[in-house]
Amino acid sequence: MKLENLQPSGSFKSRGVGNLVRNCVQRRRTSATASHGPKIHFISSSGGNAGLAATTAARQLDQDVTVVVPKTTGRAMRDKLVAAGARVLVHGATVSDADEYVKHMVADDPKSVYVPPFDHEDIWQGNSTIIDELHAQLDGHPPTAIICSVGGGGLFNGIMQGLERHGWTSHVQVLAVETSGADSLAQSLQAGELITLPCITSIARSLGVTRVSERTLAYADARPDLVHSLVLSDAAAAMACVRFADQEKIMVEAACGAAVAACDQAVLRAAVHGFGTDSTIVVVVCGGKSKSCPMPYFSWLRVNEQAALAIDLDLH
Repeated sequence: MKLENLQPSGSFKSRGVGNLVRNCVQRRRTSATASHGPKIHFISSSGGNAGLAATTAARQLDQDVTVVVPKTTGRAMRDKLVAAGARVLVHGATVSDADEYVKHMVADDPKSVYVPPFDHEDIWQGNSTIIDELHAQLDGHPPTAIICSVGGGGLFNGIMQGLERHGWTSHVQVLAVETSGADSLAQSLQAGELITLPCITSIARSLGVTRVSERTLAYADARPDLVHSLVLSDAAAAMACVRFADQEKIMVEAACGAAVAACDQAVLRAAVHGFGTDSTIVVVVCGGKSKSCPMPYFSWLRVNEQAALAIDLDLH
């Protein structure tokens, strides 16, 4: 398990978004006017976790930060952002709506820097360090498969870049996991082009991006033999959160629970070519701070009893 929930912001976003913020500050500090110029004003669009990563990194580097979240971001996450040092604005129904608003804000503020939630080379580069660590931890031996949740594709893109850098692209299968109702990658692969979802209906709000990045679709489409798109039900993700808390004493949100749910033996046998007792499976426990305990998912499962009794999955 790669326990990204232990990152400074509570999720893998600290790798990628933190890398973007750090690179920007380093470039500014090496410029001729660095010692006299104003602080950088980072403006992030986020469902919560990317904004928390941007805030954590920016405040550690003594910079200003504003996070624009959609209306679906709960009060608890907004309070965490404020406590971490962010100015928080609420705009739109989805992360995409918030992102458009941020772009207008950046255009009107010359001191600001746009921090996208997932679609940037610096973010992918930062996320790719997961593979650098795996390479060292596994003594250069590639794992059989890596399981990761997919929202907009920033984590997946970083994993694919890291595999390329270490020459593992032809050896490691990647299970790209989404939940039904937030499955923009799976639908795009099925259609053969980028698909924009009309809305997000999944409880995995952190996967709530209506359209994956172009690079994400390109990576997945180029290697259908090694990249497997999985769509799991909300019930499977919620149940995984409850079981993970019970068995591992680690609390995660549904977006992370989707990847954990894919560790089920039946799923692995169906999705991973050559899966057996000697297979090495790495699951990226991507973290996330939108839920602090599994009880909301336990309550959801009680209300949706039929869904819990018939945890379904759709392999593409």
